[in-house]
Amino acid sequence: MIRRPELILALLTALNFVNYVDRTVLAAVLARVQVDLDLTQTQGGLLATAFLVGYFALSPLFGYLGDRARATPDAPWKVWQTRRGLMTLGVIVWSASTIATGHTHSFYSMIAARALVGAGEASYAAVAPTIIDDLAPPDRKGKWLSVFYLAVPVGSAIGYLLGGFVQKHYGWREAFYAAGLPGAVFALLCLLIAEPNRAAAARALSLRASLAPLLKERVYARAVAGYCLFTFALGGFAHWAPKYIHHQYKTDLDKANYAFGLILVAGGIIGTGIGGAWGDRAAKRATTSGEAAGDHPGARAHLRVCAVASALGAPFAAACFLSPTSTAFFSLIFVAIVALFLTTSPINAALLSSVPAGVRGSAMALSIFAIHLFGDLWSPPLVGLIADHAPMQLAMLLLPAAIALSALAWWLPRTPRAAA
Repeated sequence: MIRRPELILALLTALNFVNYVDRTVLAAVLARVQVDLDLTQTQGGLLATAFLVGYFALSPLFGYLGDRARATPDAPWKVWQTRRGLMTLGVIVWSASTIATGHTHSFYSMIAARALVGAGEASYAAVAPTIIDDLAPPDRKGKWLSVFYLAVPVGSAIGYLLGGFVQKHYGWREAFYAAGLPGAVFALLCLLIAEPNRAAAARALSLRASLAPLLKERVYARAVAGYCLFTFALGGFAHWAPKYIHHQYKTDLDKANYAFGLILVAGGIIGTGIGGAWGDRAAKRATTSGEAAGDHPGARAHLRVCAVASALGAPFAAACFLSPTSTAFFSLIFVAIVALFLTTSPINAALLSSVPAGVRGSAMALSIFAIHLFGDLWSPPLVGLIADHAPMQLAMLLLPAAIALSALAWWLPRTPRAAA
C-alpha cells in the first residue's frame, strides 16, 4: 500500500496531469478533425460541450458517493465503495474513452466518445481533492493543492504539444491513442492508496440532504458564481486557441500548438505556484487578524486573491486578441496566463474551506456541476457560432469580458473585526 502522504500527492498529481492531457488533445487536433469529418465551427465547439455534459452531469453523484465512501471496504470486492475505488473506476473509463475517440468516424460517434471521457473524469475530479485536503497539514493546504493543480497548465500544455506533434507525424487519431494509454496504467496504482482519516465522518445522508447545506453558504455561493464566469472564459479559450492562432496569424497548426503549449506550461506553473503561496498567506492573516469568526475568513481571503488575479488578467486577455502580430499575441497571453492561473489553488481552497467538512465531496461535485452547466458548456459552441457568422477575433473577445465579471463576483470585502 502507498502510505506516505507525499507519494499519494505525487500519484494523484500525475493522474491529474494525464487528465488534462486527455482534455486538451482534442483542441490540438481540432482543425484536422474538422476537415476530416467535415465539421462546421459550431460542431467543432459542440465536441467540447459533449465532454462537459458527461463531466458535470455525473459530478454530484460521485461527490455524494465520495462523501459516503469508506476508508476500508468490508470485503476486497467492495473496493468500489472506497474513494480510491471510485477514482480507479473513473480513470479506467476516461482512458478507454479517449482511445475510443481515435476510432470515431462521424460527428455523432465522436460526441458519444467525448461524453464518456467526461463521465470518467467526473469521478476523479470530485474525489481526489478531498483526499489531498485530508492529507495536507492545516497551514499548507493551499500549497498542496497548488501542487495538485500544477497539472492543469502542465497537462494542458502537454496535450497541445503531444497532439500537435503526433498529428503532424502520424495523424490525429494516433494522438488520442497516445493520450489515453498512460491513464490505464496509473489507474491500477490508485487501488494501492492507503486512504487517510477523513476530516469529518460522513453520515448516510440522501443526495438532497448532502447538497442542502451548501446552498445556504454565502461565501461558497459567491465562489461558485465567479468560477462559472471564469470557466466560461477559460473553456472557450482552451478549446479554440490553437485554431485561432492558426487562423488569425496563418501559423502552421503544429507550430501554434508548440508555442501556445510552452507559454501555457511556463505561465501556468508560475501563476499556480505564486497563487498557492499567496492564498495561504492571505488566509492565515485573515484567520488571525480578528476578522469575524463564523463567516469563513480564510475562504473569503482566498476569494479576494482570485478577484485580484482576474482583474489583472482580463485586460491582458483582451489585448492579446487585438494584437496585430503573433509575437504581440504570445507576449500578452503569457502575462494573462500567469495572472489567471493565480486563481487555481485559491478557488479550490475556498470551495473546500467554506463548507462543513462532511460535505466537501458534494461541495466539489456541485461546483463542478455548476461551473460547467453555466460556464464552459456554452462558450466553445457559442464562440464557434459567432465565428460562423462574424470574424473569429470578435467571437474571442467575448471571453475577456467574462473574466472581468468573475472578478466582481469573487470580490468579498473583509468582514468586520470581532468584538473584543
